[in-house]
This record gives sequence, C-alpha cells and structure tokens, in this order.
Amino acid sequence: MPPELPSTSLSHLNAAGEVHMVEVGERPATRREARAQGLIVMRPEVLALVLEGRAPKGDVLAVARVAAIQAAKRTWELIPLCHPIALSGVEVAIEPSADGSGLRLEASARTTGSTGVEMEALTAVQVGLLTLYDMLKSADPAMTISGVRLLSKSGGRHGDWQCDD
Repeated sequence: MPPELPSTSLSHLNAAGEVHMVEVGERPATRREARAQGLIVMRPEVLALVLEGRAPKGDVLAVARVAAIQAAKRTWELIPLCHPIALSGVEVAIEPSADGSGLRLEASARTTGSTGVEMEALTAVQVGLLTLYDMLKSADPAMTISGVRLLSKSGGRHGDWQCDD
C-alpha cells in the first residue's frame, strides 16, 4: 500500500494512491486563463532567415502559431488525464528572445469552465517550439528547446498565480 498523500498534493491520485481522472462536474464554471512560454535557441544566421522570411520551408512562424493553437485544442488527446475543454480563445506570440539567441514563444489559453487551462497553454508552447525545430532542423540540427514554464494562471478553486521572476 503506497503512503497516504495529502489530498491537495496530487489530485490525480485517489485515497488508495491509484491514478484516476479528477471529477470536475460539481465545480462551478469560472473564467480561467493560463499563459506559458518557452525558448528555442539557434544559430544567428538561422534566426536571421526566420526573421527575414527567407526560411527554406516558408513562413515558419505562421505554421508554428497554427500548430500551437491546434495542440491546445487537442491537449486532452495527448495528456491521458486531461479533460476535453471548450477553449474560448488561444493566442500565440513568437518573437526574438531578449538576448537574441533564438525565439521566445508565448501562448495563452482561455475558457469558462470547471477546470483550468494550464496544460493547454503548456502544450501549445511545446508543440509550437517542436514545429519550429522541425521546420528549421535542416539549417541547424543543434537547436535546443528550453525554459518551458507556466507564467500565470487565473480563475478556479486555487485562484490566481503568477511566476515570481
């Protein structure tokens, strides 16, 4: 028998320590939003190709934005214990990182419902960055994806949260 955990620590474990999908049917529907970000680092000449619109595969930024939005909408199919969520909006912004070493992708997801959208925002970021990698890997196979994290969330039982740095 696994040791008992406080009920607030891991919501996807029941009292017996077994994995389960959290019941959200009794929770009130509230407006919820989450923002996440991540980085893809690449050689300066590859970044220049992207920013000048000269990448061999075309407008890689537009494709990555669409891929990120699509991923947010399908998060429940990818993450086993996520609920299907009716998203009211997804926004994706891609811009050069502050230090000029690559691209920063930020995604926000919104809904009015009984569960949060953190996973949708994080999935959007990951898939958007993977799409950039896929479209640019022939120019720079050594690109790295890093810094994927939740920036903020609002709504729901636990209230608002924001990353400190």
